[in-house]
Formats: sequence, C-alpha cells, structure tokens
Amino acid sequence: MSENRSCGVVAIIGEPNAGKSTLINQMVGGKVSIVTPKVQTTRFNVRGICREGEAQLILVDTPGIFDAQQSFEKAMVSAAWAGIGDADAALLLVDCKAGIRESTQKLFTKLTAQTKPLFLALNKIDKVSKERLMELASACGELGLFRDIFMICARSGDGVGKLRQALASAMPEGAWHYPEDEMSDISLRLLAAEITREKLFLLLSQELPYALLVETESWEESASLIKISQAVYIQRENQKKIVIGEGGSMIKRVGISARRELEKMTGKKIHLELFVKVRSGWKEDRESYRLLGLDYQN
Repeated sequence: MSENRSCGVVAIIGEPNAGKSTLINQMVGGKVSIVTPKVQTTRFNVRGICREGEAQLILVDTPGIFDAQQSFEKAMVSAAWAGIGDADAALLLVDCKAGIRESTQKLFTKLTAQTKPLFLALNKIDKVSKERLMELASACGELGLFRDIFMICARSGDGVGKLRQALASAMPEGAWHYPEDEMSDISLRLLAAEITREKLFLLLSQELPYALLVETESWEESASLIKISQAVYIQRENQKKIVIGEGGSMIKRVGISARRELEKMTGKKIHLELFVKVRSGWKEDRESYRLLGLDYQN
C-alpha cells in the first residue's frame, strides 16, 4: 500500500435538480443515487466512493437545499447541511440554465461561515451559451468563496475529470476508509427500495411521488436468485388506485422496470413483489425518519 494515500469526504450540495445525483453517479462510474427530472428526489445523504490517483473520495449526495416548510422537508435540508459539517471539503453545484437566483444567493451567504475548502461547479454547460457561462463564472468568482470554479456537464462527464482531480488534491493524507472496489456504503436493500421509488417518480403524475415511501421488507438471496418483497406506502386510500393502475398495470410497469435494473446491477435473477399499503401520516412518523437516516423534526 502506498504511503502517500489520502482519503476524505466531499459534501455535494445545491438546490433541487442541480444534478447532484447525476454527478455522483458519473464520478463513481455506477449507480449509487437515483435520478429523476423531478425536484427533491434525493431524501437522505447517499455516499459514493471513487478513486483519483492515490486519493479515495467519499462523495456525499445530499438532498436539495430549499426553503422547507414541513417537518419531513426540514429534515431533508437539515441532512444536507449536516453533510457539510462532517466533510473535509464541500462542492456547490449550480444549474447554469437556472442561473443565480435569490435562493442561490442565500446559499452563498450561508456558505460564508464555512472554513473548509469550498469548490463550485457550474453544471449543465450544454444548456447555455459560452457568453452566459463566462458571466456566471465571473460573478461567482467575485464572491471570493471558492478555491476553484469548474464548468461541467454531469450527464456527459465533460469537465468532471478535472473536478475530481481538484477535489482529490484537497483531501487529507490517510488510509482509505473503504475497499478499492466499493462504490457506495448504501445497503443493497435500501438501494433496491430507492430504485423502485425512482421508477414510481418517473411513471406517476407530478405530485403523487412525494406522497410515497418504499421499504424493502424481505430479502432472500441464493447463488443465482434474489427474492425481494417491498412495501409502497401511500398517505391516502384514494391514491392506491393510481399507484396500482387499471388491472394492476401501473404497479406492474414499475416492478418490471425496477427488476430489470436490479438484475443488471446484481448479475442475478430478481423476483420482485410490490405491495401497495396505506400509511397515513408517514411523513410525521418517527419510524419513517429512522428508515431513511433522517433526524426527526418537530
């Protein structure tokens, strides 16, 4: 083992839909965090692990930071800020297309209190003109907050290599925390539940996915087969028909899509059973917070 190894935690923060999960997956080289076009998809801190030279980067995908009003949303935002507190460096991701909004300015203001290395990545550079991109970079540079500013496209990987190198250079010397071939510390049980939730987000209407919680209730694994049973919790009885669909069509589509991705991920045949259950007020239930690793917010 090299004596020059380094290892550290990088918290990736930003507003909802900035592309944090896409960036984590790109840097890790595999799927460790679910991605949908809808905001607030990530509900808790997910750790992805990658190597850059002799450095091991532990990348924390945090929930999007927004002006939360309800207890569950406040817990998500609290988890994002806690991710910075536990990190050796922080990376703020800004959506170029959205630009610097009032909410972005609030983020800048709050970050002025941070003493650890801060980096900025302007994401989705394929969506704006070069002139607009340079204006954004100049405005952010004038703040004097960031050690370096990068222009990237998380989806394609453009510019991500240089970003990863810069983050690696900021990591403290020390032994690696994880084996070299490990991509995440999230359990397969939890990742499987997240993948099913991703499919629900993609297939259902705009608002309903935010009322859903998926829990892996059982997991039986043999040499070539994994039997998984999951509960899809909804808040009201009238939501059940929408999730199940006519003749079970919707929940079947969700199951097929989730099963296919899990089979690619595990290399095993997957038998997936989904059960739709009503748990009214699950967003106020302490057990739901515990399941997702969130702190209960009164």
